[in-house]
Amino acid sequence: MTLKKAVAIICLAALAAAGEPPALRPGFINVADFAPSDGSADASAAIQRLIDENPNRTLWFADGTYLLAAPIFTPADPRRSVDLQLSNFAILKAAPGWTNTEAMVRLGGIHPANDIRTPGSVYSLSGGIIDGSGVAKGVAIESGRETRIRRVSMKRVAVGLHIKKGANGNSSDCDISDVHIVGNRAPSSLGVLIEAADNTLSNMRIADVQTGVEIWGGGNLLTNVHPLWTNPGDQYADGVGFRDNAGNTSYNRCYADHFSVGWLFGQNAYNAVLDACIAYWYAPSPGKRHTAIKCEGPFRAHVSDMQIGFKGTEALNTVLEVGAPGGWGFLRDLRMDSRLVNEDRKVYLEYLR
Repeated sequence: MTLKKAVAIICLAALAAAGEPPALRPGFINVADFAPSDGSADASAAIQRLIDENPNRTLWFADGTYLLAAPIFTPADPRRSVDLQLSNFAILKAAPGWTNTEAMVRLGGIHPANDIRTPGSVYSLSGGIIDGSGVAKGVAIESGRETRIRRVSMKRVAVGLHIKKGANGNSSDCDISDVHIVGNRAPSSLGVLIEAADNTLSNMRIADVQTGVEIWGGGNLLTNVHPLWTNPGDQYADGVGFRDNAGNTSYNRCYADHFSVGWLFGQNAYNAVLDACIAYWYAPSPGKRHTAIKCEGPFRAHVSDMQIGFKGTEALNTVLEVGAPGGWGFLRDLRMDSRLVNEDRKVYLEYLR
């Protein structure tokens, strides 16, 4: 055994003996040393004080439950920014009586900035669980650019992730990956709300929401985003997997799972690209309507290699519904059983390539 290896083993053993995981390197601040982590009292003020007093530091949340009676804010100014890292079983939980209309965690919610050149501009939230207790919104990105969210699980949230208009005009340039969202099953429940432009979202699962993803900003890229319908049946007619009201959104291998409408494009939506996406229904839904793509105006999306999985003919199965004729959209290389398409008009045939 080399001397270097022996020293490393001794150091790891010392950390374990001290009750500190190897990940808790010098320079990290253990939030549990300063805020209650057993769910016994409100921790929001103590956490906010740590954020305010420790610019350009990593705040590490050990396993436990941190009650929030009010939102916590992180700075967008790169000279004040912090990095929030939650252990896998660290829970930020909305306290009983939560009434705040903003998200529990507001990234860039104070000290706004439009600065990508100063070190500290790329701050992030990673790991752990955000528990909205059935009433609170989860996480919002409110200012700055190039914010990152990684490996976060959200439970019982009214709105999971809200990307507000970015600091660079409407551009936010956020990177979101491996985020799982479970809503509160209310009629207004929403997985992801994107008001900003130029964001990338990948590897996401969304359930217990009426709308999976709602987009108002242009130029976003979604890869392997999978909303799943699990809300009560009386909400089904208004269930939408992806509601797109903007332009130039790209969807790669995204999956609208058993929503009444897979993709709903608003009146002003244009130039969406759907590549190898899926609209699928896992049950027949007698008397309901299953629509893969619906447009409030003309059809302007470019759809290639899409798989449409209707389940039986008990529902009215529609490939494409349009609010106005024309448009430059097309459908190419559809993969489906056309015998299950039982709508009368079959508008989709006009756009097949």
